[in-house]
Amino acid sequence: MSAEGLERRTRSYLSNEVSQIQQHGGNFEIRDVDEEAGRVTVAIGGACSGCGIAPMTMKAIENRLPAELEDIEDVEVVRASGPRAAVMPSKTEEMEEMDEYEDFSPPF
Repeated sequence: MSAEGLERRTRSYLSNEVSQIQQHGGNFEIRDVDEEAGRVTVAIGGACSGCGIAPMTMKAIENRLPAELEDIEDVEVVRASGPRAAVMPSKTEEMEEMDEYEDFSPPF
């Protein structure tokens, strides 16, 4: 499979299975695809940046993409930069450290 094919499948999965990102004013972009290593980097931004469940969404994507898509071994989810930058990056960083988000599985 080509990196473009893996990127397309990742984008399709996120659009269809994690559609809440876009429905709630957030956005995502595929930053990097390393087909050989089976590694994908996804950036989320927009309304996700200040959202209280953003850390859960990030962890869900990191856990579910490898489980759902063949050829993906590792996923890193980061906050978008530039025009899609985090609205409240310091708050999101604090939330990522909270124990409450460690095992929560959002409903998507």
